[in-house]
Amino acid sequence: MNNTQHVKIVVADPSSLGLFGLAMVTFVASTQKLGITTGLSFVIPWAIFLGAFAQLMAASLDFKHNNIFGATAFAGYAFFWFSVAACWLIKLGVFGQALMNGIDMGQLGFGFIGYLIFSLFMTIGSMETNKVLFIIFVLIDVLLAMLALDAFGAAHWAHAVAGYTELAISLFSFYGSAAVVLNHHFGRAFLPTGKPFGIFK
Repeated sequence: MNNTQHVKIVVADPSSLGLFGLAMVTFVASTQKLGITTGLSFVIPWAIFLGAFAQLMAASLDFKHNNIFGATAFAGYAFFWFSVAACWLIKLGVFGQALMNGIDMGQLGFGFIGYLIFSLFMTIGSMETNKVLFIIFVLIDVLLAMLALDAFGAAHWAHAVAGYTELAISLFSFYGSAAVVLNHHFGRAFLPTGKPFGIFK
């Protein structure tokens, strides 16, 4: 007689970690765009370890939750920050003069447009999560549009708008991360995040 046993591994909600990673990298990066700090050298570690690795860890745990939306969002933006950090390293000449001399900002601009397409359909999905997350996605849409304009040199003001948008993403992400932690910890809506719009579900 064969007895089949199913073992269920309980995994905590990783969105608090993913949102914290997003909050940290956008907080530090926004200061550079707004002229509060200068250079990229000390932005890169936050991009790699918080923007990329923290969100990638959250994504892997969301896959275990069978949460395809959360996993795709965190993994997608994790690889965004890996890519941006690599672009900054190339710009700083870390990988050699040949790569630095071969930079075409248009390629970066098209990368931002590609991520804007990704972000737009993820924004639609976020409408059925909560309003804080929806606001974060809308702000990410604006950020990517501004980064694309800046990369193409189409608007001189886009860089500053991107900085303020990035700062707003950071603040909402800090709040979202805190809400996940404290709401789970206290077993009630300690920090409200707003109900889903209820349009598609």
